[in-house]
Amino acid sequence: MKVKSAMHKGVDWVGPDTPLTDIAKLMLQHDIGAIPIGENDQLIGMVTDRDIVCKGLARNGFDARRATAREVMTPGIHCCREDDDLAKAVHHMEELKIRRLPVINQSKRMVGILSLGDISHAAPSDLLTECVKSVSAHHH
Repeated sequence: MKVKSAMHKGVDWVGPDTPLTDIAKLMLQHDIGAIPIGENDQLIGMVTDRDIVCKGLARNGFDARRATAREVMTPGIHCCREDDDLAKAVHHMEELKIRRLPVINQSKRMVGILSLGDISHAAPSDLLTECVKSVSAHHH
């Protein structure tokens, strides 16, 4: 099974100077917890709902109305290709202890995002069980 059959498509990235309030609205609108950040047609990082809370709201003197993606994003992007084997992508997520992975095509354009939720709908259950156990384990 390939990544593209499990991922959700049509996730756009936003620029690093995008206000966090806009990012939060996008998350709400699309019911997602992570927004990729891109600059000059390259993915440069990711902002998760957790980043907004832990690196933003929890910081003293943080002004949510003024803050931009750049201030809270996790730089350096990990991604997989749409034609990667799903098991390989899941293994990658396990190793990185992440719940979401941007998906790119051959020309390195982002075409979607693969999340644990997507995998649970599409993947064989034994593959998922291991992944969820190891990714969820580090949150407790």
